[in-house]
Amino acid sequence: MGKLLIKNGRVMDPASGFDRTADVLLVDGRVAGIGANLSSAGVVQFDASGMIVAPGFIDMHVHLRDPGFEHAETIESGSRAAAAGGFTSICCMPNTNPVNDSATVTSYIVERARLRAVVNVFPIGAITKGSAGEELAAIGSMKAAGVVAISDDGRPVMNARVMRRAMETASAFDLPVIDHCEDLHLSAGGDMHEGLESVKLGLRGIPSCSEDVMVARDILLAEVTGARFHVAHISARNSVAMVAFAKARGLKVTCESTPHHFAIADADMLPYDSNYKMKPPLRSKEDVHAVVDGIVSGAIDVLATDHAPHPGSEKMQEFEKCPFGITGLETAIGLTTDELVHTGRISLMKMIALYTTGPANVLQLKDRGALAVGGIADVTIFDPDRKWTYDVNRSHSKSRNSPFDGRQFRGGAVATIVNGSIVWQAE
Repeated sequence: MGKLLIKNGRVMDPASGFDRTADVLLVDGRVAGIGANLSSAGVVQFDASGMIVAPGFIDMHVHLRDPGFEHAETIESGSRAAAAGGFTSICCMPNTNPVNDSATVTSYIVERARLRAVVNVFPIGAITKGSAGEELAAIGSMKAAGVVAISDDGRPVMNARVMRRAMETASAFDLPVIDHCEDLHLSAGGDMHEGLESVKLGLRGIPSCSEDVMVARDILLAEVTGARFHVAHISARNSVAMVAFAKARGLKVTCESTPHHFAIADADMLPYDSNYKMKPPLRSKEDVHAVVDGIVSGAIDVLATDHAPHPGSEKMQEFEKCPFGITGLETAIGLTTDELVHTGRISLMKMIALYTTGPANVLQLKDRGALAVGGIADVTIFDPDRKWTYDVNRSHSKSRNSPFDGRQFRGGAVATIVNGSIVWQAE
C-alpha cells in the first residue's frame, strides 16, 4: 500500500458532485485527502495533468470462466484485463463448472480472487441449482459466503413460479435478482437479430420480442414480490420503454446496457464474422437509438461489458456453430467516450456515474463507487482524449473474441489503482 499522491487531475465524483482540479492523497489503502497542493513525506507521485481522476470503475457483468473453463479465462487473467480497461471491481456471473450455486463454489471464487486477482472480484450466485431453472439454489448461504446478487444469466429461468419464489427469497436476503431476459422458446435456433439483415445473410433470427416478453414478466413479478429486479444487457426498444414505465411507477427495477449494444447495429456486422455473435444479438438501428436514449434519460442505470471470453478453437467456427459472446473489458471506456461523450449525448460526469454510483447502488456495494476522504482507495484515471488503437493480440484476456480489433479510439484508461496501489498503467 504505502502512499500515493495523484497530482493535478480533474477530480470527478458523481456521488458528491465534486468536479475540479485537485490532488488526491492515498495512504494505506484509504483516501487521506482531496484538495489543492497536497504533499506528504515519502510519497510516490502520479502526474494526472489533463486527465480525469474518478472513483474506481465497477463492471457488474463479467464472465471469468473459473472454475471449469480456465482455457478461456481465469480469475487472474480476467482481472488483469479489467485493470487494463480501468476497472477496479468486477462482478462475475455464475455460469462456471460447477455452477456457482453453493457457498462452496462462492468461497472458492472469493479465495481465488484474494490470492490471484489484481482487482476486486464480487461473485454473483445462481438463482437455481445448476442453473437448471427448477429448484432454488442455496441463496442464503451464498450471500453469507460473499455473493452480491443472484442470476442464472445465459440460462434464464423460464418457469414464472420459480422466478417468483426466487424474487421472494432474494428480497428476504436483500439481494437483487439479475435476469438475462430471453424467452428461450421464441429465440430457439436463432443466431442474430431477426430482421432485414438476418434475411439478407440467410441466418436464423432472434426476435426482439423474445427479450420484451421476459422483461414484462419479470417487472410484473417484481411488483408482486417487492423484489429488486435488474435487467441484464438490455437491447430492445420496447424493453427500455417498459423499464422506464416501471421506474415511473416506483418499482425497484433497474437495468444495464453494454457498450456494444449502443455502439453497433446488426447492419454494421461484418458478414458471418463470429466476433459479432452475441446474446442479446446486435439489434436494429432503431433499437440502438432507443438504448442510447435510455442512457441519456436515466432509464438505463448502468453500463456493463458482459465480458464473455471464448478461445479461438471454439469461437472461430461457422457463425451458426460458434458460441455467443465477446470480450469487452479493455474497450469499454473507449467506446463510451467515442459513442456517447464526444458525440454530446452524455457528459463526462454522467459517464462516470454509469460505471460507479450506478452499479454500486444496484448491488449496494459499501465503500465503492465514490471518491471521498476516508473511503477505499480505488481510483480510475482516464484521458477522454487519449488516442489509441486496440490490438486484440495484446489483450490481457486469455481470449481474443472482439469485433473491435484494430479500432482507433479517442478516450481510454491511463492508470488503475486498487486499494491504493497502481495495478495497471498505460505504456
